[in-house]
Amino acid sequence: MTVRGGRTVRDLRRENRTAVLQRLYFDGPMSRFSLGPATGLSSGSISNVVAELVAEGLVEEAGSVDSAGGRPRTLLRIAQESAYMIGVDVGETRVRVELLDMALTELARVERPLETQGARQIDRYEVGVVVGHVRDGVEEVVRQADIDPRRLLGIGVGVPGIVVRSPENLAVVHGQTIGWDAVPLERLLRASVPLPESVPYFIDNGAKTLGQAEMWFGAGRGVRNAVVVLFGSGVGASVVSDDLGAGRAVEWGHLTVRVRGRRCRCGAQGCLEAYAGAEALLERWREAGGRPPAGADEETALTAMLAAAYPAAPETEPDATALAVLEETAEYLGAGFADLINLFQPERILVGGWAGLQLGTRFLDTVREYATSYALSFPASRVRIDLGTLGPDAVTVGAAILPLADFFAHGGRREPADTEETTPAWQEALRERTAH
Repeated sequence: MTVRGGRTVRDLRRENRTAVLQRLYFDGPMSRFSLGPATGLSSGSISNVVAELVAEGLVEEAGSVDSAGGRPRTLLRIAQESAYMIGVDVGETRVRVELLDMALTELARVERPLETQGARQIDRYEVGVVVGHVRDGVEEVVRQADIDPRRLLGIGVGVPGIVVRSPENLAVVHGQTIGWDAVPLERLLRASVPLPESVPYFIDNGAKTLGQAEMWFGAGRGVRNAVVVLFGSGVGASVVSDDLGAGRAVEWGHLTVRVRGRRCRCGAQGCLEAYAGAEALLERWREAGGRPPAGADEETALTAMLAAAYPAAPETEPDATALAVLEETAEYLGAGFADLINLFQPERILVGGWAGLQLGTRFLDTVREYATSYALSFPASRVRIDLGTLGPDAVTVGAAILPLADFFAHGGRREPADTEETTPAWQEALRERTAH
């Protein structure tokens, strides 16, 4: 049956279920009485939807609250163990796999290091190795938590690079900086990971999944226009705005900040990443005469560099070489932030990623000063530059949000997305949530 606007009764029921689920998820517990004005639905519609969701085990009672002169009102909330999500971060030093419940509580975690097997950094991203780590990690977290895999809403994966959909509607990754040329990652994972075929995959850029996590649950909550930047071995960003809705990953790290400058791992010269990414930062320290710890991974080496430049003991002299490289990096970052300010005029710029969190605690104030000096005065006066609040797990949490958003978009039903749709349902759900 078709109703107004070409929508069917089924469409309306799905939209009503989505409205109730999202309101309970982000603002619950709530009573049926409160859900009416919060969702714009009639009391009859609320009663019908809630009855369905309770019968399906998605919603449960959560105590009661006194009403004005009447019977106490029963509170409702999303049932925490009604479904599960897996988030995967294909990072720059490790592959992290986490299993979370509906409250995004971590139930199990596996981490597998990405070790360099040769002289080149891209060796650590050998496709078969990464797929094997994801496969083993998914098997392990499901085993640890002892859940039925059929209760998974999906697997979200954050990756470095540009993600596009193939004609078969499967995710393909173009990661020039890591040596991935049109890698059919979703097809490889589906062939390798032993899960029911009904479990969907949601693959997107890691900077974007970081951005979604911060916008939903972190320092960006309540902000309409923001840029979330990710600093690790490389540099990336996600732009969230009224126009872009769910957000868009941008290759900010490959913005040219110095003509004929340092060679970037993408092959070009003068990219921001060639000066501000952790890999390049440590190389510049070494070239200037610094001594990163022999055999240490990037996180350990960056920690050592910061400790040398900013010693904890006041009587200890800072390492002049490390300090000079870091101060120069702060200016490059400030100039890069100024470009983001001028281009997108965000309310907020949030800094995340393992390297960003380490660096930001030391010289974020200096970066702010440079950003203000390089940017146009009006947009610069309206932006705040802060650290993200979700820590190093934000990419993984953001990846897990992708199947959760798709679940909401389908009204809390485990239905595959329409392969003909131009905008996936999970992106529409992210757009709707960001707008509120």
